[in-house]
Amino acid sequence: MIAEVQNTMTLTGNRALVTEQATQNESDPALGVGRLGIPVPLHCLPVTDATVLELYEYVFAPWVKMLGLREFKVCPGIVSAMLPQNDALKLSSCAVCGQAIMAAIDSVASLSAGTTGRITKGTVYQHTHFLRPAVNDDYHVRAEALRFGKASAFTETRVSFASTGTLVAHASLEFAF
Repeated sequence: MIAEVQNTMTLTGNRALVTEQATQNESDPALGVGRLGIPVPLHCLPVTDATVLELYEYVFAPWVKMLGLREFKVCPGIVSAMLPQNDALKLSSCAVCGQAIMAAIDSVASLSAGTTGRITKGTVYQHTHFLRPAVNDDYHVRAEALRFGKASAFTETRVSFASTGTLVAHASLEFAF
């Protein structure tokens, strides 16, 4: 459980930067520190087929869960999921919004980085190429960790049409440990 949360405000010119830091209660070593008030279940690491859904429920924000990612498949260094069609994610052109695709990419890629059993500190870098509009299909999102380093992991993620396998977007990401 979370023992203490400390807020720090730093004034930088005309802006205030608020930092929250949570510390873990030593009496419960099975839980790490996640989002404020929501501990990371360490028994879910490394990410596997058996633990991916529980970790997904704990780690990701409610708006990310609204993307509807499903059908997770996990192998060491690789995670894939299905991003279903959803009218709420579409632009007036009927194409899925790039922000939604990038959120799905980041989510699946971060899970692939978690197949080592280490908790990432977050996404350091994401570069996404959109190759064609994402219209009229579900989307297969597949992330593969290319390198697990001491301080970071590098992943490559591909988004393709579920029905044809045609590539929609490609991304490179880095996660800090």
